[in-house]
Order: sequence, then structure tokens, then C-alpha cells
Amino acid sequence: MSRFPILAGLAASALTMTVAAGPAWADRIKNPTAVFAGLDKITGRIISFEVAIDETVQFGALQITPRVCWTRPPTEAPRTDSFVEVDEVTFNNEYRRIFTGWMFADSPGLHGVEHAIYDVWLTDCKGGTEIIVDPKEPEPPPPPEEPRKPRTAPPRDVNQPPSGRDRIDVEPPRGVPVQPQRPSQRFFPTNPVPGRDPAGSGG
Repeated sequence: MSRFPILAGLAASALTMTVAAGPAWADRIKNPTAVFAGLDKITGRIISFEVAIDETVQFGALQITPRVCWTRPPTEAPRTDSFVEVDEVTFNNEYRRIFTGWMFADSPGLHGVEHAIYDVWLTDCKGGTEIIVDPKEPEPPPPPEEPRKPRTAPPRDVNQPPSGRDRIDVEPPRGVPVQPQRPSQRFFPTNPVPGRDPAGSGG
């Protein structure tokens, strides 16, 4: 009968060693390459393309630049995310930042870029082998929220004609102006030549 406590103790020790040897829950893998999918709504074509970290690639009117791309070790629940900057090139050759934030491969519909013609979302991160161990520090409590005061419009004389300040634009300018970037690759699914800039320029 004394062997059962011994077996239970050995099993507990083995479990403790396994947990200590394996990566912690917050560990992640830093990858050098992000994989995206892009949809051209005019032709219905979907193109998959790879972008190196800090590299800029143009898909249609969008320029995509991933800044970091994370995956999880095989022993953890899969989660693939990337911090991405997306600029739109307008018809007037203006560059506007329309997206800055995290994209998650497991929920592309919530964290992708939806454009009038082009959609872009993250599908994978690849090439990483180094495991980054995050410090296990408790998160600080969120600051208390101040009560919001209701916003009221100032009274306006109904007998006076509306001024230009009373006009509300239906479609305000989209995005924040940014400096132009030179993409290393260009994909134009709408063009006759599949997936390439009609000028044939790769940079």
C-alpha cells in the first residue's frame, strides 16, 4: 500500500518538470516574414504574398508594411498576429495612412483592411525559430473613467440661413497624410498582366 503515495509523488514531480521545461503561456516566436492575402473586388481575384518585416509591398492602391509578426510555440494555443501599417495611394497620387494596428490571422474579418476595391488580411507568419519569453508582470489596473458630459449643439436661429460651418461632409477625407514609400514589389490584379505593375517595375 505504501507504493501508491510514492507513485503519486513521482507523477507530480514529472508534471512539475514538464511545465518548467516547456515554454510559458506568454512565450511567442518572432518571425521575419508575414503572409497576407489580398482581394481585388473588381476581378474577384485573391492573391497571396509574403512581406518581410519593415518591407513595403503594394497591392493595388494599398501599401502594406508589417512591423512585427508573432506566432506561438506548438505547445500553446495557436495565435498569429502582426502589427501592420497600411497606406492608400489616391488617384491624385497622395499617400494616406488608413490603418495602423494589429491583424489576427484567426479573425481576418474583424482585423483586416476593407477598402472600396481592395481588401487585405493576415494569413500567417513564417520563418521564425527564436522564442521570446515575455516578463510575467501583473498588469496595472485601468485608470478610472471620467463621466462623459453630453454634447449639445449651440442654439441656432431658424430664420438665419445655414452657414458653411453648419455643413457636414458626407464623405470626410480618409486617412492621415504620410510620406510616399517605395515598395519592393507591386501587385495589380486588375491589370491584363497577372499580378504585376503594367510598367514592369519590381521596385
